[in-house]
Amino acid sequence: MWLLLLGCHEQPSLGSVVDFPAHFPEPHIPGDNPLTAEKIALGRYLFYDVRLSVNGQRSCGICHEQAIGFTDGFVQAVGATGEKHTRNTLSLVNVAWRGALTWRDPSVTCLEDQLATPLMGEAPLEMGMTEALLVERLAGSTLYPPLFDAAFPGDPDPIRLETVGLALSAFQRTIFGGDSSYDRYLLGDDTAMSPAALRGMALFSSDALKCARCHGGVLFEQATDEAGVLLDGPVYANTGLYNIDGDGGYPPEEVGLLAATGAPEDMGRFRVPSLRGVTTSGPWTHDGTVLFLSDLLDAYARGGRLVQSGPHPGDGALSPLKSELVAGFSMTDAERDDLLAFLAAISDASVLERASLATPFCVEGDSGLIRNAPCTPPASFGD
Repeated sequence: MWLLLLGCHEQPSLGSVVDFPAHFPEPHIPGDNPLTAEKIALGRYLFYDVRLSVNGQRSCGICHEQAIGFTDGFVQAVGATGEKHTRNTLSLVNVAWRGALTWRDPSVTCLEDQLATPLMGEAPLEMGMTEALLVERLAGSTLYPPLFDAAFPGDPDPIRLETVGLALSAFQRTIFGGDSSYDRYLLGDDTAMSPAALRGMALFSSDALKCARCHGGVLFEQATDEAGVLLDGPVYANTGLYNIDGDGGYPPEEVGLLAATGAPEDMGRFRVPSLRGVTTSGPWTHDGTVLFLSDLLDAYARGGRLVQSGPHPGDGALSPLKSELVAGFSMTDAERDDLLAFLAAISDASVLERASLATPFCVEGDSGLIRNAPCTPPASFGD
């Protein structure tokens, strides 16, 4: 049985080594996994190390690539052995605030606990590891023993699954973006956003489009009421992406929240993701079947997606299970462009290039293969 880590069930304790955006709410940081420079540095190495996959073909950083918003760019995720998954890879940007972490399981709220699924899950296989193999590889390297000793001082047995999870989670919480042109506008710079983005922001929050009803708050992932007041908890919604049987059915391999609750009304309801970084994190939707962001806007405008061919045809606009907020609206080409400009304005491009988030390993030319030897001495957070 996999080890269940307990970090997220303690009182939060903010670390002082990371300057989180002051206008964001407090991130979810467990009391027994406070952020330290040494732990973050270790987590960064682990995140980019292919030794964490059974055949050395995957790392967390390959499945969550910095240059494309910490996603993988695939329609659906692909495991270390080439096994195709049924869901699109969620971005890790601002994961420290996410709460419910996955597309369809509200019980998965803790990065430390969630580690076992990608690392050792078999259905489908992602990294394909076992705890014994993981410890053997890390303990047998010249790189990791001193890094684990520094990150977990006084621990007589620092290299184990639990500490790997603590370090990886600590690093992932530093993957945040709060310095977009929208953020600068929000903090008082009236010139930060373009006229098109400002028009798009007005459309986004309008009664006609109602985008902010599901994508509210500073992270653009929280539900709001009609008055714009933020509501508690994550949003799970059926957006009319499919209607394969006329009754709102979704493809059987991915039925959404229904898989967790068994409630028929939860068919096709998936976690509403944050829109931060959305312009670089495609393809979009839970199964990655929307290849252009403009097409996604068009599907919302018609009140649901029309699938005319392929294995799952149907008109999502006619689904009896879709959210009442996906009612359709009129939108000109110019207004679509304004909405796209606003979505670009809420994305912090510095996340894609920030040195402290990049791999600490050498990259071999154009092949992109990461060597398991650091280019430089282990770096602390911020280097």
